Amino acid sequence: MKKNKTIEEIIRVDHAGERGAVNIYDGQLMALQLLKSDPEMEKKISEMKEHEKEHLKYFEQQLAERKVRPTLLLPMWDLLGVSLGFVTGLMGKKATMLCTASVEEVIDKHYQSQIEHLEREEKQEKDLIKKIKKFRQDELDHRDLAYEEGATKKGAFGLLDMAIKTGSRIAIEVAKRI
Repeated sequence: MKKNKTIEEIIRVDHAGERGAVNIYDGQLMALQLLKSDPEMEKKISEMKEHEKEHLKYFEQQLAERKVRPTLLLPMWDLLGVSLGFVTGLMGKKATMLCTASVEEVIDKHYQSQIEHLEREEKQEKDLIKKIKKFRQDELDHRDLAYEEGATKKGAFGLLDMAIKTGSRIAIEVAKRI
């Protein structure tokens, strides 16, 4: 049976992205625990991390079931994810929440384009479509929570937003290929 290259890319990229999200939250939690500054924020980040772990588990299963190799850059993504989370965590609540909002805004568009492709070209992938729709909604909920909790793009935070979004877009494109 010939593998579907597009489905392989979707599984590989989404696996890498969900693993990256878990790592970002791990980094943020390390920073918050180090600073001992905001137990309520730690709780919210831990809850969002649990959603990401659920998403990651699904894509890990898909990698195995479909015999799709993960991106070769997982070790680098792990390091970059934890680093981004740690740095934004040290920068304070606004930066921590902006990190979530920025990543989720990119992922929203990414997941939406996957859904549109799958519904148009891969209608038989009903379970995958259903999961990506659910995960997209979780990501939108995370984005909304981030703004409720103080994420802002004002001033220098606008530069941070651009940097995070650019990095996220690059990671998506690289993970498709490598």
